[in-house]
Amino acid sequence: MDRCLHKQLVLFLTYHFMDIQSITTLGQLKQSDYQTKSIKDELRGNLITKIASQEPTFTGIHGYEHTVIPELERAILSRHNINLLGLRGQAKTKLARQMINLLDEWIPVVTGSEINDDPLAPLSRYAINTIAQHGDNTPISWVHRSERFAEKLATPDVTVADLIGDVDPIKAANLKLSYADDRVIHFGMIPRANRCIFVINELPDLQARIQVALFNILQEGDIQIRGFKLRLALDMQFVFTANPEDYTNRGSIVTPLKDRIGSQILTHYPASVAIAKTITQQEASLDDRQHAAIYVPEIAKDLLEQIGFEARESELIDVKSGISARMSITAFENLLSTAEYRALKSGETQTAVRLSDFMGVIPAITGKVELVYEGEQEGAAAVANTLIVDAIKTMFPMYFPKIERLEKEGVDSPYQELIDWFFEGTGFELLDDIADDEYHRQLDAIPPLTSLLAKYQPEISAKDAYFVKEFLLWGLVEYKKLSKFRLSEGFKFKDMYGSYISGL
Repeated sequence: MDRCLHKQLVLFLTYHFMDIQSITTLGQLKQSDYQTKSIKDELRGNLITKIASQEPTFTGIHGYEHTVIPELERAILSRHNINLLGLRGQAKTKLARQMINLLDEWIPVVTGSEINDDPLAPLSRYAINTIAQHGDNTPISWVHRSERFAEKLATPDVTVADLIGDVDPIKAANLKLSYADDRVIHFGMIPRANRCIFVINELPDLQARIQVALFNILQEGDIQIRGFKLRLALDMQFVFTANPEDYTNRGSIVTPLKDRIGSQILTHYPASVAIAKTITQQEASLDDRQHAAIYVPEIAKDLLEQIGFEARESELIDVKSGISARMSITAFENLLSTAEYRALKSGETQTAVRLSDFMGVIPAITGKVELVYEGEQEGAAAVANTLIVDAIKTMFPMYFPKIERLEKEGVDSPYQELIDWFFEGTGFELLDDIADDEYHRQLDAIPPLTSLLAKYQPEISAKDAYFVKEFLLWGLVEYKKLSKFRLSEGFKFKDMYGSYISGL
């Protein structure tokens, strides 16, 4: 083996596999051949290693594999500060938080330093004086990568002192120092996050004068506090998040600041129901008892996600404000809680989600959508109900023959037998809180329902069959083949015209 390569390998193994906690002084650190490098080089080097070994860099984030994640990786390779631009609920903050996995596991700092001074490249007066006084005996500490992440939500009350720092009169009094002495400075969040990833969420909400204070930090890496001739070459990885709607509603990113952000990456919502469903199942916060006691048919999961897609196309909703993925997540939690509540009231330990349980997700929808004027006139609950029935109407042709608005004369509808069953009867009531056995018995009492499932969904499982039967009834209502009325405790299905004709 080449002697140079052998030496590098020995040094690598020595540093990476020794007990770093045993290195407690600057002298020991020098002997370990630790090399100072910037945080951007850390991120770049570890990303290169992961890509070369085919390791995933960002996990648990679905739908970005060929869009956002490659752009983010290229920005990291370019050592850029990054702005993630997208509507709410598009995993912007989650992406930023996962960047800590690309940092080195441990880094050394001068013990007691407020700004994570590198022992081999100190910045603060405290670290410089400590090293000058103690030399190789200067004590050092180790910081784990999980502690190298700082985050600040941009709000109108944020000040320059919060982010950069200010003169601390109490410190000046206690130490009996003049205000001309830089030891009276109290460092803000950004200097304290030296050698860390620093995230500012909702950047446009930051006042313009505060954004101006970030210019030098992004471009030159230095800060200025109250006129002090202070140059701290801060080593930072900035990640900003912003909502494009904020540019017109609440604020904007000042042009010189945008010019200093290396890469702006556009995020987006899931492109398909399948991806959205994966995200919801991963993020939903459920009790173990709900997992064990409640069965959710796949068609119910698809229907729940379709509601979000309908919302993004609805003329009643201000789609520019975004339809957060959190809507589907909280709606799914509500859906299972509705089924659980029904089972508890009927004394059952096991149940399955019903379509009527979707009325329980309305509160999760109304708080997550911004309505336009027409939507406000309709009312939030009415709009949420409209989204549910629109999702049913959209999905209906995926499972049963499409119903044309104008049917050809002489061609029998595949649903005629079911429509006739309702025409000849007095209606069919399906109450919300009935036990599962009674629910099954009532749906089984409509023979044409069973026939339609056997013909068009022959492979449907027994667990899913009853949800699909109810789905078929709701779909025929939306296509104007049956009528549906909300009772105080459930729904009543009838034919469209029989009751009117019998009245005549």
